[in-house]
Amino acid sequence: MSSDGRFIAMPHNSPLLILLSAPSGGGKTTLAQQLLQQGLARVITCTTRAPRPGEEDGIDYYFLDAETFSKRRDAGDFIEHATVYGHGYGTLRSEVLGKLREGNDILLSVDVQGAATIRQQAKTNPELSQALVTVFLTPPSLAILEQRLTGRGADAPEVIRKRLGFARQELAEWNQFQYLLISTTKAEDLRRMLAIIESERMRVTRSRPPEL
Repeated sequence: MSSDGRFIAMPHNSPLLILLSAPSGGGKTTLAQQLLQQGLARVITCTTRAPRPGEEDGIDYYFLDAETFSKRRDAGDFIEHATVYGHGYGTLRSEVLGKLREGNDILLSVDVQGAATIRQQAKTNPELSQALVTVFLTPPSLAILEQRLTGRGADAPEVIRKRLGFARQELAEWNQFQYLLISTTKAEDLRRMLAIIESERMRVTRSRPPEL
């Protein structure tokens, strides 16, 4: 880490695939944005939804029609995929492995279901297994998560109730991850996440031995 707090990658070590997951409203998007500013590479995902104003194909997403998305899904091109509000979202295996092979530390911000799929695939893929670091981010309690969702003012009460129902199921999966990060402040969440990354970089299984 540099004197100004920025994370400095160590190219002589094997790259990391940081998999960050959290319940809705858990702070995953904010932390992911901070990590990208620290130098982690972003994986461009595919979606069947239409581009929003200002979004560009190949930069924000790979925008696919439903038929193309289905063909790529059926061909096993996605390392994980899901349907969210009627639209398909998928992470290309080639996108992930390509960036790892270039030596990039990369960030995947996915839901709990997507995380489970990637963990399963890592069991049979040595490249993924070597790089994978899984982190579950969550507020201290469901009550605090409800406060956050309500405080955002972005959803109707019935939508918040549905999100909390899903969140209860997602929280039950916390022990399937390598790290549990209890969210406090944005700055503290980032500090501890960077500490995780720095620690993982020093694992002997990812390091070259010292010169003798």
